[in-house]
Amino acid sequence: MTPDKGSILITGASSGIGRTCALMLDRAGYQVFAGVRTLQALEELSSLAPGRIRPVMLDITDAILIRSACQTIDLRLEGKGLTALINNAGITLPGSVEFLSLEGFRRELEVNVIGHLAVTQAFLPWIRKGKGRIINVGSALGKFVMPLTGAYAASKFALEALTDSLRRELLPSGIYVSLVAPGSVESAIWDKIDAEVAQMEAGLTEEANARYGRTGESISNLWKKAHRRAIPPEAVAEVVLKILESSRPESRYPVGPDAHFLSIVGRFAPDSLVDWVVDKIVTLSRGR
Repeated sequence: MTPDKGSILITGASSGIGRTCALMLDRAGYQVFAGVRTLQALEELSSLAPGRIRPVMLDITDAILIRSACQTIDLRLEGKGLTALINNAGITLPGSVEFLSLEGFRRELEVNVIGHLAVTQAFLPWIRKGKGRIINVGSALGKFVMPLTGAYAASKFALEALTDSLRRELLPSGIYVSLVAPGSVESAIWDKIDAEVAQMEAGLTEEANARYGRTGESISNLWKKAHRRAIPPEAVAEVVLKILESSRPESRYPVGPDAHFLSIVGRFAPDSLVDWVVDKIVTLSRGR
């Protein structure tokens, strides 16, 4: 039977923020449908909370799997609606805009934007039935861009716009839509970033290396510092729980000191000042 607190679908629950949210919301009394992409992730998550969390095979870029997830979850809901949809899945692609792989950029947008839209459209009937909420997990880089983060930031800027539009469209229906914008969060994504940066650097042409090699070194050093200061994923999960249990959730929630700082800078500082500061930060970070 569905618990009194209702049922939630969260995507990208294999690791990091998604898995932590799934476990915390389960402990808080929600029935959690946890979207994962592999059988291994499904088995691991099932073992962490046997019989309570319900892992669902869900690749948000695969229309067939989305339809299958709808059918599976509908059967489990037994005629009821969803309390919330949490769009969390995401990937990152570092690199200069000038030499960015168009195929890689399309993939970034497919996962970080279009996939979230596809899942939202598919599950809105159950959100309406449950008078539920939608929470999109964005990033501090959805308001502030550093060099070599253009693809990722563009996808997060787009998610910000979709979230704003969806919130205003659904408000008359009593459906709240919020965006969570974390800064640096401790998760396996840092290992992926390190590998992707190494792959990016290895693939640079001589011309690209001459133009962006030192900038890449600086950004890599900044990422390492950010990793050391990263907040635990539980901090993000606690904000998600706060949104679910608030009578009138806010539209946007920066999470972490760096996210709050970048949110303020992005809103109020003139571009010329931000450009100058970023240039100085990149220059000073070389060789550190």
